[in-house]
Amino acid sequence: MGSGKTTVGRIVADALGCPFLDLDELVVSREGRSIEEIFRADGEDRFRRAEEEALAFALRKYSQGDLVLALGGGTILSAASRKQLREHALCIWLDAPAEVLRGRIGTGSGRPLADEAFASRLTERLPLYEEVAEVTIDTSALSPQDVADEIIISCL
Repeated sequence: MGSGKTTVGRIVADALGCPFLDLDELVVSREGRSIEEIFRADGEDRFRRAEEEALAFALRKYSQGDLVLALGGGTILSAASRKQLREHALCIWLDAPAEVLRGRIGTGSGRPLADEAFASRLTERLPLYEEVAEVTIDTSALSPQDVADEIIISCL
């Protein structure tokens, strides 16, 4: 959250001339309600299952072509999702320290997990990001265009 996945993903997809898909948007579309509503009504576990299903759907749908897919920050919590990503995707981790990410998302952003446990949650997830990432880019001091350029250079 706050790393620039969606913004940068759109720039990269446009530069490469391929589709862009935001996994959170796909979950919302498939579930017919917002992420906040899913969390409130059914909890994080249900959201994570919906996220895992949406990832599997996206990877199947675009298995024969290029796609830039922006994942939610917690997608990697699922062992099945990590396996799918390792087997079917080139994963790029847009990294930044928690304080930089919090500064980007602000407060009251309507994001269920943008709370006081944000930094500790990020720390807990770091080994999982490292497990799936083939490329890591520190986005702390880069503009979205600079990050996109780094991604394109890294993937050539």
